[in-house]
Amino acid sequence: MNIHNQLLFFLSALGVFNSLVLGFYFLFLKRNKVVSDLFLGLLLLSLSTRIGKSIFYNFNPQLSKTYLQIGLSACVLIGPLLYFFVKSILQKLNYSFAKYSLIFIVIAVAVFGFLFPYKDNSEVWRGIIYYSINIQWFIFIVLSIYEARQIFRKLVTNRHQISYEETWILSIICGVFAIWLSYSLSRYTSYISGALTFSFSFYISFMMIYYAKNKTLNPVSNKEKYINKIDEKLVKEIQEKINILFETRKIYTNPDLTLSILAKELNIRPQLLSQLINDNLNKSFTQFINEYRIDEAKRLLIESPQLKIDAVGFESGFNSSSTFYSSFRKITGTTPSNYQKHNFYS
Repeated sequence: MNIHNQLLFFLSALGVFNSLVLGFYFLFLKRNKVVSDLFLGLLLLSLSTRIGKSIFYNFNPQLSKTYLQIGLSACVLIGPLLYFFVKSILQKLNYSFAKYSLIFIVIAVAVFGFLFPYKDNSEVWRGIIYYSINIQWFIFIVLSIYEARQIFRKLVTNRHQISYEETWILSIICGVFAIWLSYSLSRYTSYISGALTFSFSFYISFMMIYYAKNKTLNPVSNKEKYINKIDEKLVKEIQEKINILFETRKIYTNPDLTLSILAKELNIRPQLLSQLINDNLNKSFTQFINEYRIDEAKRLLIESPQLKIDAVGFESGFNSSSTFYSSFRKITGTTPSNYQKHNFYS
């Protein structure tokens, strides 16, 4: 193997190795696992199996037909696992349905593979089965995008309000789509392009997630930090104006509310309001507003039980279900449905 091929093998295999490690981490090692971790771990393992097959086949065309069959079979799981991962993050998942759907898919693929093994039906596998798998994969990508449509809309209109959890969704969907596209176009480019795309998508995705996490942990930028805090008397005056405004008009339920809009309503400079929230209250503007929104959501959950949980989030001012669920859990320590169940009759 010459240097060019060695470098190509290293770059393409690097993503697969790290994906395998991360997949096992989410499945077996991560503490306080949630349902989305299970689907993400399985998704990473399925992708690693599919991409790994491509790498070894590219550098060893005599690869066992059994391994080729395993690699293609893993593709059948990628789409559903992506879809269930997105729905689990958005708190829209029917876990029983997802579990039995995956069990059915695994059994169906295993039975089909046993009855029609690749080694005896290679033309069928390389033809109609390969294209059917790619179509199924694409359909689930579209379904995942549809479920996350509000997040994609926010990416265009309100990028700075994208939450950490939403960054996960965007990164994983875009990464899986890029891999699917690479394989779909591989006949016009190179078969190894899918593996290379996976490596680059893997690292770009986790760089985005790492950045989003740091942004969440450090919401106040250097420009928003001030040396001196506002006088406590002025703080009380502004807070009183905020309380009156929020009680009478509830403008925090406006999902497009910004610091500038609120400052204009209070008839104060945005810089002064930012300083008050960041330095005196030690919060970001989003945290500050979301606390009021969660209080409103708690009220609606008890006083308007006929509303669906998602509707409560939208009525409270959240522009996506995922942001509502993550904010509610972060502030209250429980989910909206659990809060409603334990407080409705109290």
